[in-house]
Amino acid sequence: MIQSTEEDFLQSSITELRKLKTLAEKAVHQMSDETFFALPDEESNSVAIVMKHLGGNMRSRWTDFLSSDGEKPDRDRDSEFVTEGDTKETVLELWETGWSCLFDTLQSLSADDLNRQVRIREIPHSVPQAIQRTFRHCAYHVGQIVYLAKHYCGDRWNSLSVPKNRSPR
Repeated sequence: MIQSTEEDFLQSSITELRKLKTLAEKAVHQMSDETFFALPDEESNSVAIVMKHLGGNMRSRWTDFLSSDGEKPDRDRDSEFVTEGDTKETVLELWETGWSCLFDTLQSLSADDLNRQVRIREIPHSVPQAIQRTFRHCAYHVGQIVYLAKHYCGDRWNSLSVPKNRSPR
């Protein structure tokens, strides 16, 4: 059966976002708890902070996605950038909660929902724009997670793609 363009968009969005989640998790799996929370400098974020922020962002954006503003009143964005008192497990729980909100909502959308409009911080977005906004935000931060994990793992790093100087010919 041939999918409509709308169904294909929804399915490919889910597939590609799952790949981003997996990529980040494979990188984090190689990190020690210490490096998971390490700050490269005072102005940068740790992997823990980036994951906590993404989890909070997705929970806010994708809970009641079609019926409420994507910036929920109970979200404390500033607290996402503080990890004092957090453990790796608590951060990963927030991460999972955010991704679950995203995937549950995307899987519940119909092709007709792509013609609807949602609000994020009171700004109207088409549903495809909101999905692409999340995709861009996740890709940006997953890149940071992978980069930091590779940096901290050093020689112990197991490449998540084709290693440098090993491209197939």
